[in-house]
Amino acid sequence: MGDKSLIIFDRPRDVAGTAFLSHTKISEADDQWLYLPALKRVKRISSANKSGPFMGSEFAYEDLLSQEVEKFDYKWLRDEACGALDCFVFERYPLYENSGYTRQIVWTDKSKYRPQKIEFYDRKESLLKTLIYSDYTQYLDRYWRALTMKMENHQTGKSTSLTFDDYVFQVGLTDADFLSSRLKRVR
Repeated sequence: MGDKSLIIFDRPRDVAGTAFLSHTKISEADDQWLYLPALKRVKRISSANKSGPFMGSEFAYEDLLSQEVEKFDYKWLRDEACGALDCFVFERYPLYENSGYTRQIVWTDKSKYRPQKIEFYDRKESLLKTLIYSDYTQYLDRYWRALTMKMENHQTGKSTSLTFDDYVFQVGLTDADFLSSRLKRVR
């Protein structure tokens, strides 16, 4: 079993209260649910539709899963500077058969192992999107989180930025708090 995560959207106002729950798994399809407050309904995201757009954004559902090492095959490409940091650059190939991507090129900083940039290539081997992580903040002297994730779609010219401002750790949640049946009462 991989990570379990819960994201609650506060802005923009038309999506406020929307909740996204994911259970990342290592060797099988991940589970994802979306609570839509306007419909007062929990929707399960089909494992075959992870490459679809997340709430009309440039992010796909599969982009929001935790990046478990075992979910990819890897190939080191080179070391190079990425901004003021020194980065490893490697290609990774999704093992998930329904992935919308054939490969991804990842820039990860050598000192903290935080992703800085990911290029996503579609099924036709064309550059589809680039994700830039920024504004990293460390929590509990241990967990690094990017406060801004900007996804640019090179084929449509559109982009989406996700900004986070209230990461919370060690608040006593149990497995029961990550059940899809609890999404309607998450607030």
